Amino acid sequence: MLRLNYIRENKDLVIKGLKVRNFTESQLGIVDEVIRLDDERKQNQKELDDMRSQLNAFAKEIGAHFKKGEKDAAEALKNKVAALKDQNSSLGKRANTIDAALTELLLEIPNVPHPSVPAGNSDADNEVSKDWSSDLPDMGDNSLPHWELAKKYNLFDFELGVKITGAGFPLYRGKGAKFQRALINFFLDEAHEAGYEEIIPPLLVNADSAKGTGQLPDKEGQMYHATEDGLYLIPTAEVPITNIYRDVMLKETDFPIKLTGHTPCFRREAGSYGKDVKGLNRVHQFDKIEIVQIQHPDKSYDTLTDMVNYVEGLLQKLGLPYRILRLCGGDLGFTSALTFDFEVYSAAQKRWLEVSSVSNFETFQTNRLKLRYKDENKKTQLAHTLNGSALALARIVAALLENNQTAAGIVIPEVLQPYTKFKIIN
Repeated sequence: MLRLNYIRENKDLVIKGLKVRNFTESQLGIVDEVIRLDDERKQNQKELDDMRSQLNAFAKEIGAHFKKGEKDAAEALKNKVAALKDQNSSLGKRANTIDAALTELLLEIPNVPHPSVPAGNSDADNEVSKDWSSDLPDMGDNSLPHWELAKKYNLFDFELGVKITGAGFPLYRGKGAKFQRALINFFLDEAHEAGYEEIIPPLLVNADSAKGTGQLPDKEGQMYHATEDGLYLIPTAEVPITNIYRDVMLKETDFPIKLTGHTPCFRREAGSYGKDVKGLNRVHQFDKIEIVQIQHPDKSYDTLTDMVNYVEGLLQKLGLPYRILRLCGGDLGFTSALTFDFEVYSAAQKRWLEVSSVSNFETFQTNRLKLRYKDENKKTQLAHTLNGSALALARIVAALLENNQTAAGIVIPEVLQPYTKFKIIN
């Protein structure tokens, strides 16, 4: 959530950023409405403060009259005070109404994009920031997509997933399950070596946690909601891990805070259809290793570069052709100031699959989370938060199976063989 003072002091910058996100002129009116409501809030608060000051003065005056035995004068003032208390109550209710309306509007405004975010309407307008795919694998006409490889080698079963739960919930088995577990352990070990503390968080969060990281009210339709309990299945480990530091005051010496966690992730993927959702391309439950950093504002963009380089290193170790995209304004997530997406090439499908997003949220999440620190002058400041997928397993599995298929079977990348204990799936 953008800070109210930031919107007031940087109105033109906010509007410029929202235009990069393709806000229409009518939608941009929300900025003026926020400022108008804030003016109304301040005026109402001034009247409320004046009223309370007047009530306090009358209270002292009434006491003085009683001490002097001037009962009639005291009673006359008490009648005035009763009328003023009614007005005071009305002003208090009005303050609550204005605050609620202002908060609701602030929750609807996305983060201001970083100046480097390109304009654009959709993912077709994202900029290729780096391309490590000069030699894309050509598996020939006999190559199989991963869902057929899964059947051939009995790696995972979509039909059983439908039987047990429904579409989009694959069941992994045998070497497919071991391959999945090998990737999880490899990614966690890599994160540990990079200095991230491992977290095993709850898989359900309350509404405050979902609001804190920006899933609510933006992504209600994508989250599974246990309505009776008011809890949400997590769409990513970012949500519970970042909320560890909700309502926390840090010291500058605490930075950087580096956390990682493996969790299943649950997404309804409402509205998804067509060939792009076949197999593991788009599922409702998938495993993911997340990396989260809480950083000093002066260092967060250097940290973003480090996190991008870290994810890139993982893909290089797996030998997957990849490219890095700088997301345009039309494809940028609600909470992000700058996001880099990683895509790997799927040889049998001959298409790119997104496997990671690495983002800097600046103070957008920490303003909601009230995640602050004391600077060197003992002043309270908001920290910056960043996160990235390192990595999302479903599409990584799909690409590895397709790109490493041979006549003899599916060759396991060398870095994973100590985890799988086998070199080939056949």
